Amino acid sequence: MKIVKVEGIILSDTNYSESSKILNVFTKEYGMLGIMSKGCRGVKSKLRSVSNKFTYGYFHIYYKENGLSTLIGVDIINPFKNILASIDKISYLSYIGELVMQVLKQSDDMMIFDTFIAGINKIEAGYDPSLITNIIEVKMLNFLGVLPCIDCCSICGSSNNIVTISSKSGGYICSNCYQNEKIYNDKTVKLIRLFYYVDISKISKLEVHDNIKKEVNEFLDNYYDSYTGLYLKSKTFLKNLVKLG
Repeated sequence: MKIVKVEGIILSDTNYSESSKILNVFTKEYGMLGIMSKGCRGVKSKLRSVSNKFTYGYFHIYYKENGLSTLIGVDIINPFKNILASIDKISYLSYIGELVMQVLKQSDDMMIFDTFIAGINKIEAGYDPSLITNIIEVKMLNFLGVLPCIDCCSICGSSNNIVTISSKSGGYICSNCYQNEKIYNDKTVKLIRLFYYVDISKISKLEVHDNIKKEVNEFLDNYYDSYTGLYLKSKTFLKNLVKLG
């Protein structure tokens, strides 16, 4: 096995034997990697503090192409102190992480990593976690191969007089093709398109009215239910948490 340095983040971990863990690390260079962290559960282990979920840094590992790699150490890039101090933000991160793990089963596009990390960094910086999550949700639909039609009418292909967006029809609907679909606010319709095209890392301002946020969430929930087949436990928990809040 060769020693390599990879940028990555731990998305899940499983206890192994009496003192070790198997880490599922999403890396920029190799996608998802299984990494053994030997003895990390020991109180005096140097790997103890860097073998936890959402540890983000440069992982030094004995790399094994087909099988478990072995952790040597981690240089932390961002400790995500603000996120880990908030149950709400942790819940959003847990959901995004679970979503990404599912997307990776269907796509190995390198942009998934950059999108994910850019989103987490914005949440850590204090941007609205619900909106950042929505942006990531829209972008992940592309990697899943089911992005809604957001450049023209999903029925006739016209780019004129778009009146709403429909999960049933798979995207935008123009005035000529409209029948009885729900009319979403024009800002909602435009925002969903903007979310797909925006570079998360370059966002400097993100303010959206609560009513628009509710509509965006409603559309995305319906669309995910209709086209992805994904059921994520963390999303159910997040919804309940937001309601309680």
